[in-house]
Amino acid sequence: MVKNMDSLDVKIISALQRDGRMTMAELSEEVGLSPTPCARRVANLEKAGVIVGYGARVDQSKLGLPVTIFVAVELERQSRDALLKFEAAVRQFDQVMECYLMTGTRDILLRVVAASLSDFDDFLEKRLMCVPGIRNTRSSFTLRTMVQRSALPGRRGGTNP
Repeated sequence: MVKNMDSLDVKIISALQRDGRMTMAELSEEVGLSPTPCARRVANLEKAGVIVGYGARVDQSKLGLPVTIFVAVELERQSRDALLKFEAAVRQFDQVMECYLMTGTRDILLRVVAASLSDFDDFLEKRLMCVPGIRNTRSSFTLRTMVQRSALPGRRGGTNP
């Protein structure tokens, strides 16, 4: 957590998570600051790495990618070198939306999107399973999304917006 964040910073972050396209005038009005100090706080949050970028949330189904699959990967070895090589390989796959190093029986968890089951089968056979060092994989297909958030919750035990 970044030190010296106060309730106004939390309000700014919350507002920008809801609408990253709002103007500085709209943002400053919403959080109760004049535009110049508000812009300075946003710049400080960006410089500190709290705000890492801005983007559009997109409906993957409307782009022809209605299938979401979680793939648990077990590696043959859990050495630093093996992890770095695996990470470098999956970074090259556009279908991999997220990749997490995990605890437990599976080393890696991937969130993969695909146009169809056959598209995923093709990805699995011709791309993922060609990555050296994989012992096995286990895939789980989503039926529907029940909860999906893009905004992080306010700080616990601190000041919430």
